[in-house]
Amino acid sequence: MVSTLRQSQFFYTTAPQPCPYLPGQMERKVIADLAVPNADALHNRLSRAGFRRSHTLAYAPVCATCSACTPIRIPVQRFEPDRTQRRTLRHNADLHAKRLPPITTPEQYALFRRYQTARHTDGDMATMTGEDYRSMVEDTPVETMLFEFRTDAGELMIVSLIDRLEDGLSAVYSFYNPDLPRRSLGSLAVLFLIEETARLGLPYLYLGYWIQKSRKMSYKSRFQPAEILTHGVWHTLDAETQQAQTQDIP
Repeated sequence: MVSTLRQSQFFYTTAPQPCPYLPGQMERKVIADLAVPNADALHNRLSRAGFRRSHTLAYAPVCATCSACTPIRIPVQRFEPDRTQRRTLRHNADLHAKRLPPITTPEQYALFRRYQTARHTDGDMATMTGEDYRSMVEDTPVETMLFEFRTDAGELMIVSLIDRLEDGLSAVYSFYNPDLPRRSLGSLAVLFLIEETARLGLPYLYLGYWIQKSRKMSYKSRFQPAEILTHGVWHTLDAETQQAQTQDIP
């Protein structure tokens, strides 16, 4: 029997372009088209192999001179929040998460724009229109959901776009109110998703790529224990591994 992965006939590589995470590096990706029959099965296999989803595509880095992007996931049954994370949960006890279908609203887009303007003015997403945002959320060939986090008064604070996998949840993208740094809303979103993954009886929360020397991406290793994918094998991320990855970065 031909595997689901091999049935996809739409793998290709992108042209090199400047890396959005590490100055001086060039980024290149391999892309797979998920708009195929049995998209969920293909998405599951690619996710376990370190791919991420964007719209109807799955991608993974294949950069010529750098291997800093490392797939990372949290084995949720083994996760133990540290002191800072427990404080974050206490400080946000007034927020309530609700699961919704992947359908956008003007309120979400307004929060998205505030977040991009405050945190990522130099990124590609900073210029996304309302239609671009709608496409990011709604153009999905796989099982996808949104979580909205609101205060008791109904104020929207966080939005998380999530994919459901056979063995876990995949955090596609989250954004939040950028004016309340003391709440640590980015960390709260991850902590909630760890709890939600466990509640669903699934083993892993996939967090995308961990990059030790990128301020935007290094935070993911704060959620311990964590597992990373290297040479096709998932294994525990420990202090020795973190040090070795740092040395590998040009």
